[in-house]
Amino acid sequence: MPITGGKKDAVVAEKEGIRNIGILAHIDAGKTTTTERILYYTGRNYKIGEVHSGDTVMDFMPEERERGITITSAATSCYWRDHIVNIIDTPGHIDFSVEVERSLRVLDGAVMVLCGVAGVQPQTEKVWHQIRKFRIPTIFFVNKMDRRGADFNRDVDMIRKRLGVKPVVTQMPFGEGPDFAGIIDLLLMKLLVYEGETLGKVYKAMDIPADWLERAMSARETMLEAIAEIDDAIAQAFLDGHDIPMEDLIAAIRRGTIAGEISPVVLGSAFKNKGVQRLMDGVVDFLPAPEDLEPIKGIDPEKSNGKPVEVLRDHSPDEPFAGLAFKIIHDKHLQGDTAFVRVYSGTIRAKEKIYNPVKNKVERIARLVRIHADNMTSIDEAKAGDIVGIVGLKYTLTGDTLCDQQHPVILETIEIPKPVVEIAVEPETREQESKLFEVLDKVTREDPSFNYRTNEETNQTIVSGMGELHLSVILSRLKREFGLSVRSGKPRVAYRQTIRRAVRTEGKYIRQSGGRGQYGHVVIDVEPLERGAGVKFEERIVGGVVPREFFPAVQKGIEEAAMVGINAEIPVVDVKVTLVDGSFHTVDSSELAFKVAASKAFKQAVQQGSPVVLEPVMQLEVVVPDEYVGGVIGFLNSRRGRITSLESRGGVQELKLEIPLADTFGLASGLRGLTKGRGTHFMRFANYQPVPDGMIVDGGQA
Repeated sequence: MPITGGKKDAVVAEKEGIRNIGILAHIDAGKTTTTERILYYTGRNYKIGEVHSGDTVMDFMPEERERGITITSAATSCYWRDHIVNIIDTPGHIDFSVEVERSLRVLDGAVMVLCGVAGVQPQTEKVWHQIRKFRIPTIFFVNKMDRRGADFNRDVDMIRKRLGVKPVVTQMPFGEGPDFAGIIDLLLMKLLVYEGETLGKVYKAMDIPADWLERAMSARETMLEAIAEIDDAIAQAFLDGHDIPMEDLIAAIRRGTIAGEISPVVLGSAFKNKGVQRLMDGVVDFLPAPEDLEPIKGIDPEKSNGKPVEVLRDHSPDEPFAGLAFKIIHDKHLQGDTAFVRVYSGTIRAKEKIYNPVKNKVERIARLVRIHADNMTSIDEAKAGDIVGIVGLKYTLTGDTLCDQQHPVILETIEIPKPVVEIAVEPETREQESKLFEVLDKVTREDPSFNYRTNEETNQTIVSGMGELHLSVILSRLKREFGLSVRSGKPRVAYRQTIRRAVRTEGKYIRQSGGRGQYGHVVIDVEPLERGAGVKFEERIVGGVVPREFFPAVQKGIEEAAMVGINAEIPVVDVKVTLVDGSFHTVDSSELAFKVAASKAFKQAVQQGSPVVLEPVMQLEVVVPDEYVGGVIGFLNSRRGRITSLESRGGVQELKLEIPLADTFGLASGLRGLTKGRGTHFMRFANYQPVPDGMIVDGGQA
């Protein structure tokens, strides 16, 4: 990722002149195409990149251009109406959902791109849940209105019903499908027609044709009613029959959007260069500036003493510096890693020192850069509201807070999902063995949803990720970027195990070998918890039968035993362990002895607690033409798919089902063959469920 020299970017907008937005969508909704048009119309790019041509700016990785999908989130900055607009383009594929999660954590607003034909799709719903979690104001852009089968009103209805959103429709299409010729803007009350010769850069605002005027007036009244429901001033003017200035309507929509009461809906066809400029107007008019946000909340790490002390920071350059690192990238040409950082408060400058309170380390800023996809431009300083790159960090990871050392604060971190698919890898040559772990460490720093470990029994290196595609991309990157060729096995499912009944066990570790011995003795209660609870530990020791200084060793012994499991290296999850009794020796007891004793007691408890193996189960949605639905259902039933709903929709059937991850390998090619390439499917992780009795899993029988 080269850094350009020469003239530095001296423009640092005031905070009200900044918009930090993400472009989000289901895969193939046109998200990257929309972003490319934004960069062209804002003057950031001199030509338009196309996904199908493999020359997009934001999808710059070779794997992205070859596969035609977004794999990693990319950031850029552009200018629109005297505002800096920082944009993060995120992946649409579920295997890379961590890229969406960590990007959403630092955004102020979002643009949700929908396909005009498909409307709200499964990944749309998943991303919307993430948007709601972070309470991010959102604009909906209904794209691909030129496609045959596009239905704007149906899509708006899907937004309302499936996402629970109160949409405010500010535009209507002038024709749909092949007849889509322009946009009727209900705020301007004009027909917008785009010139093909200028690739849509020039558009004309014309009077609405007489035969469309009644429909446009009706749609505008619906828009006014929706605004009036959330704004008293607009409601009164509407009821009194007064003309409402456009500035007042925009202000009311902005207030309602920022409050999360409504979401504006605009439309267009990014590929056909229609509607993108008014979308950018909506970003400036409706989405929040940093100054519109609540103060950022954090915890003071020095004053907590076991009790969190909340710290509030205004989004002001005059406050002490606080920022969040939401993405780490490695570049062999740069000094150390580059962290993508959202600056929430304060001001930072190149060459300064900053503090990472999570790692308790002081970091030095080698360079500050403004990011444009895979290019960086040096800048002198960054202020509250900026999203920038900090080059030269050695200790910082995704989710870490960076701050002023004299005013420490820890911001809420980023949740990273746990991997569900794993494969064994080994370098093709012995000479590359020493390089393998160095490279895997670098990839893990960049991608926190990727992990690796060594199987001590087989001495294999096991890498794990969010899906087949995720791991395929990682292996491709190892060769392209690091020159490391590896052999890999077939994907394996990340099984777990738990218990079905509560038990009490004890563990002892006593060793006498002359001189000081080892003595540890614990009694524990182990009980099952709900799915997804993990491993929880607490103590209920009375009378000091186990000294308090040995509690951490007991907990560590239990956690390490749970990670390894009792058979086939299947980790134990969803249990609560309570230390209830034990004994100690005043001379021979040690942390090691209690750690080993706790490990023994835990393994015994799992064996006695009616253990059960759990497998990851996926939610699968398949859309197929009517004529193929019978064959597809039979195919999915043979793979232990359990259909939960079947809905007919305009010549296609939409199947929703649950299917074990173990039965999804090769699913894509099977569905492609059965539907002659006309079927589509989407899959996401649902939960862990017990495997059927007697089923053979990796490493043994359930």
